[in-house]
Amino acid sequence: MAITEEVFWATGRRKEAVARVRIKPGSGRVLVNGKSLEDYFGRKTSQVIVKQPFVLTNTGDRFDTFVNVIGGGLSGQAGAIRHGITRALIEYDPDLRGALKKAGYVTRDPRAKERKKYGLRGARASFQYSKR
Repeated sequence: MAITEEVFWATGRRKEAVARVRIKPGSGRVLVNGKSLEDYFGRKTSQVIVKQPFVLTNTGDRFDTFVNVIGGGLSGQAGAIRHGITRALIEYDPDLRGALKKAGYVTRDPRAKERKKYGLRGARASFQYSKR
């Protein structure tokens, strides 16, 4: 009889990005869409954002993380992954929720792109006005 490893699933969202996160006991590697974290996110800032829940809870070397992320840009994807990792960690250990909530990782960031208004060039930007 095979021993089944416990796997924790969660979904994270930010702007237009959606990340499906799976964490399971392991050595601390992070794979995003089949690539390592460093290969997928060139910017250090995005890499730090993704690792924040693990750093806060001191669980970085305890889990292998596998992420499928679609939509949005790299910044939104990093935020979505952080949100998903946070939810997966809470599913693993509900006692971690307090620290993660205080850091602001549990709440989905509701900010999104504002719609363009008719008669204007963008959401708020107007066409240049010429008096003569």
